[in-house]
Amino acid sequence: MAVSGIKPGVPVILRELEPSSPFFKHGQSLRVIGRLEAYQAETGIAEISDGNVSLKIGTQHLINLIFCAGSLYQFIGELVIDFDTQDVLLQARVGRMVDGLDLNLYQQSLHLSRKLESYISSTSRSKRNLG
Repeated sequence: MAVSGIKPGVPVILRELEPSSPFFKHGQSLRVIGRLEAYQAETGIAEISDGNVSLKIGTQHLINLIFCAGSLYQFIGELVIDFDTQDVLLQARVGRMVDGLDLNLYQQSLHLSRKLESYISSTSRSKRNLG
């Protein structure tokens, strides 16, 4: 069985994508959600936002996805950072419209999920140290 080099997209909130963030790494596989602000069919570049934070999305590899300004979209792909120009883009390999998703509830569940993962991780480390 062949092993794929594609990593799962780590769910992040757009405001977490800042240079000091552990998610802000060239090639990092991410899952993001935001409202479509603009789409340029000629370049295949979309721009999504969440509040006052925005991110460019490379959509060249997506087929059969209809872009509708103002709709909510989820993208999974790899972060591309041009350190010379400071341009940041998520090169999407998966995209879908997620209108109807409660973004606040999604962000709360992501926060709780991370808290639980952290607790489980620290608990298993403690058991290993005791054993």
